[in-house]
Amino acid sequence: MSTGWAATRKLFGTDGVRGVAGELLTAELALRLGAAAVREVGGRRRPRVLVIRDTRESGEMLESALAAGIASAGGDVLLGGVLPTPAAPLLISRYDLDLAAVISASHNPYADNGIKFFGADAFKLSDATELAIEARLDATDADPPARIGRVRELHGTREDYLRALQQRFEDLDLSGLDVALDCANGATYRAAPEIFRRLGARVTVLADQPDGRNINDGCGSTHVEGLVAAVRAGGHDAGFAFDGDGDRVLAVDRHGELVDGDELIALAALHLRAKDRLLGGGVVVTVMTNFGFHAAMRAAGIDVATTKVGDRYVLEELRARGWCLGGEQSGHIIDMAFVPSGDGIASALLTLEALAGRDLAERDAMRKLPQRLVNVPVADRDAAMAKPELGDATAREAAALEGRGRVLVRPSGTEQLVRVMVEAPTEEETEQACERLVAVVRGTSA
Repeated sequence: MSTGWAATRKLFGTDGVRGVAGELLTAELALRLGAAAVREVGGRRRPRVLVIRDTRESGEMLESALAAGIASAGGDVLLGGVLPTPAAPLLISRYDLDLAAVISASHNPYADNGIKFFGADAFKLSDATELAIEARLDATDADPPARIGRVRELHGTREDYLRALQQRFEDLDLSGLDVALDCANGATYRAAPEIFRRLGARVTVLADQPDGRNINDGCGSTHVEGLVAAVRAGGHDAGFAFDGDGDRVLAVDRHGELVDGDELIALAALHLRAKDRLLGGGVVVTVMTNFGFHAAMRAAGIDVATTKVGDRYVLEELRARGWCLGGEQSGHIIDMAFVPSGDGIASALLTLEALAGRDLAERDAMRKLPQRLVNVPVADRDAAMAKPELGDATAREAAALEGRGRVLVRPSGTEQLVRVMVEAPTEEETEQACERLVAVVRGTSA
């Protein structure tokens, strides 16, 4: 009997299909997704498909179901085990695979899980291809495969990923560096400490004991408090916090001060430009990127392109422009010269490469402006955004900060909220401008 998935909703979001495991993301849906993906993008007669996952307790169930669906459509499945997301595009190229699937919900709590696909070109599937996969979910007239696929373990995948990192950073000597790593009880819990040790660092590891339910639980890049405390107490030179699937990173300097994606990208951009490795001479960021980043890049003569929030859009812009570096304030950093995906471990190593032995606490790539972000609940976000008084107030505050800061007022994509963000030269000016705008938003919903 048809379940009507494709007819009733758009399953794929900006990062694959994601939802509560066992509710939205069931074993049956995973099986159907596997079969539909192979039929849509399988390519050769016997398509070869990699499946990797993070440490969530639902991962094994979804891995089995997804593999069964792939095999039922004639695909040969290679199980890569627990690996960071960026290992998928790297392994596609290494093994000449047709497709890869990553089972993860990134920084979400353990109860959630997700499935995202990478094509034979090592990029995430396009919106059109994902919609075509959805359209196949309820198909009942698919031709039976000429053969049933096989399911096998692909041994040595973590070593393949580590070797790629080691080759990319072969000139990086971390001898004498004392670093703390928060692995979020997720997919980086083995790979991250290993590569830092191979490069010579002394490593203290936090959140490296996954039990299926503690992924992102008070740890990782969305909960950096533990890492901040550990760096301060342990006298470490720096700390890095990854998320559950390992595609983002945030840093902490020896004083315990958080270093976000904006500063990490600024460091990388200046470093790569100095080494003549900043392809196209530009960098792609999102609308959330701090004004101080733009000022620093302008002073350095580096072009900046801005997209809406989401690493998917950053990647699209990088491909369109032929540039190599981009990312988000949240710590998604993409270096296309290494892999066409955010890679938290590689980004941490790129940061240390950019510092060239200097102290992270003495970084000077940019000066962050004070920022205030307020999420204002409203009855109807679209109606609130359409109010002329909000448009007038936003234009007035933006004009007052022109050349010195910026204002961003936008609706949430998933909730009845209007997000108000202000950046200004001082904390006081930032707070005052933000409060004025928040009051206008609240008035539109009164």
